[in-house]
Amino acid sequence: MAKFKIFQVIILFVVILSVVSCRQASKGPEILTTKIQYDVPIVSGDPQLDWWINNIEGSRREPFLKRILEAAEKGEVKVFDYFNNPMSPQQVLAMGTDTIFQTLMRVYPPYEEYDTMIISSITYRDIKKIRFMEEWTWDPAGVTIEKKVIGLGPVIEREVAGETFNQLLFWIYFNKDLPK
Repeated sequence: MAKFKIFQVIILFVVILSVVSCRQASKGPEILTTKIQYDVPIVSGDPQLDWWINNIEGSRREPFLKRILEAAEKGEVKVFDYFNNPMSPQQVLAMGTDTIFQTLMRVYPPYEEYDTMIISSITYRDIKKIRFMEEWTWDPAGVTIEKKVIGLGPVIEREVAGETFNQLLFWIYFNKDLPK
């Protein structure tokens, strides 16, 4: 009977030691970074890739992008420019319109020149990427990462002097403390 009680005490001691050591080893999730920003392609131009690589399927992508633009243009969400200055719905609408004046030549004789005005507008179809701003936490014990989206912005591609550049249209933040 005494051996049984000693055995029970040893088992209890081992269990308590295991629980305490596990608690000390696992402190829980830690903040890896409070802000990280990157662009994610959402329209794949490569038909050789699987459909989900650098792509959101069109029937899901189009309503998503339309809603983002609509909310920004109607003032339903607070919108900020690249430098985190607040933007009005009118500014959002204006940034999507570009006017170019060009002198062109007629394609038939007498090949006279004429002036024309070309007005182009950005639509959801022009958005090729989404820029994310996130907060990352990770749990070293479980080797897991959690990402929290704190902002997003639609990105279009612009060609200037033969080079392609990414242009952020605006930011929408989901954290009331941003932008800072």
